[in-house]
Amino acid sequence: MDWKTFQALLSGVNKYSTAFGRIWLSVVFVFRVLVYVVAAERVWGDEQKDFDCNTKQPGCTNVCYDHFFPISNIRLWALQLIFVTCPSLLVILHVAYREERERKHRLKHGDQCAKLYDNAGKKHGGLWWTYLFSLIFKLIIEFLFLYLLHTLWYGFGMPRLVQCTNVAPCPNTVDCYIARPTEKKVFTYFMVGASAVCIVLTICEICYLIFHRILRGMSKNRPPGGHSPASSTSQASTCHCHHKLLVEAGELGLDPGSDKPCASAPSLTPS
Repeated sequence: MDWKTFQALLSGVNKYSTAFGRIWLSVVFVFRVLVYVVAAERVWGDEQKDFDCNTKQPGCTNVCYDHFFPISNIRLWALQLIFVTCPSLLVILHVAYREERERKHRLKHGDQCAKLYDNAGKKHGGLWWTYLFSLIFKLIIEFLFLYLLHTLWYGFGMPRLVQCTNVAPCPNTVDCYIARPTEKKVFTYFMVGASAVCIVLTICEICYLIFHRILRGMSKNRPPGGHSPASSTSQASTCHCHHKLLVEAGELGLDPGSDKPCASAPSLTPS
């Protein structure tokens, strides 16, 4: 594992996250990724080697193991961590798209023209929807993997004895014993608990985003009592910039040195 690349990726995700998102990222990194890397291999590394059955029938032990463990817990958790962390890359890619669009805009129109985005990482417009979609996708993945974990092994517990009945080539009913079932059960409960905490944090973040969006919409719908100086300056800068471009293109019959405000400046709609 390239820890420098992983650290850079986490810092990028953390930069554009909300407070709940930063807590979620800490829980994932400390209580899931590190625990998985440090302890999971040791706890589940002997699951097939020490899976003993009371039969000498060739192939019966392997068939019984495959019957009870259709997929290894450690591989299932690895897939879960990959799918849960991937949606955060959508936010980083969207921010990178905004920054590249801003760079091309500055190269085309010059540094004196108004910016397309005051802050490329601010969750407005399309970036807000991308962030919300990533949270919903993470929530679905968490519930899906918890359902798979609960269904494949008939609960989150780990029995000491499992019985293979009518599973060829095993004769009749074969008793098989799982290595260190108590330790595996405790580890499973820990991973399920960490996943449940992440689900709660994700739900809280979704509610926070929607509530904050509603408050911002209500503030915009209030009767205007005046414009702030910064807003007026930004609008004037945008208008003057595009007025100058239109004059240079010959679309307006005005003197290029005129400071007369333009009547219909093109609107910039950031995505």
